[in-house]
Amino acid sequence: MKALVCILLLLETFVFVVQQQVDGGLNEKEISQQISSEDGRQNPPQTDTLRAEASTDRQQYCDLGIPDIHAALRELTATVTEQKENIRDLTATVTEQKENIRALETQLREQQMFILEELNKKNYEISNLTLSQVELRKENRDREIAFSAALWESGDGYIGPFTTEITLTYKNVFTNIGNAYNPITGIFTAPLKGAYMFRISAYGHGGTAAGVSIYKNEERVVLAYAYQPQNTLNSSNGVVLILKVGDVVSVRLWPNARIYDSQYNRSTFSGYLLFPLK
Repeated sequence: MKALVCILLLLETFVFVVQQQVDGGLNEKEISQQISSEDGRQNPPQTDTLRAEASTDRQQYCDLGIPDIHAALRELTATVTEQKENIRDLTATVTEQKENIRALETQLREQQMFILEELNKKNYEISNLTLSQVELRKENRDREIAFSAALWESGDGYIGPFTTEITLTYKNVFTNIGNAYNPITGIFTAPLKGAYMFRISAYGHGGTAAGVSIYKNEERVVLAYAYQPQNTLNSSNGVVLILKVGDVVSVRLWPNARIYDSQYNRSTFSGYLLFPLK
């Protein structure tokens, strides 16, 4: 405020001088003389003293005000500079936070992608596992092969003797899992490659031999045979065979031999898959 008053006083003096020059075209010397003359006529000595005092006050006032302006300006400049520094620091902090946010967003996207990939892998594994379980169940069903049968469905009696071998048909079926045995033809047909177990039993009476053989395709493999002049005859045998898909197994009655069966199911033919083979 002090500085403003000082400046206004200086401006007032300057305007007065310029106005005098414009109005009268006076030069600096004339202006001084006129001012002195007018001061002599109009102002008593007291006025000059008052003017001198006022001029001195104005000078002192300005001398006191100008340093205050400079100090205020310096303080204001320092404050502005400090605020600029604070703004720069704040801007740097905001920029750093933006970078951190972008980094976190990138990390979050990567984690989401990783989680999605893991979920897709798990779903694929579960899908494959489900398919594998279905295939395994189907494969296990395919491996469920077993049968067992006796000669007569009802009643009792002999079969044979005949002059040539005949294929026996075991009609009283106890078990036929996989339906690989045909009770009409008496033939077992292998549905898949594997190791199979087969067993036969032959029962008869003395005076005529009781003999049967297991055939793989057209090859005789094992036999069950018994003979004595009188009383009952009983014989059995078994074998493990490696069969390919489509191989057949059957039981044939020997020539001039006979076997007997009844409700007690003493003459039987059985078989089952031990394990599949590649």
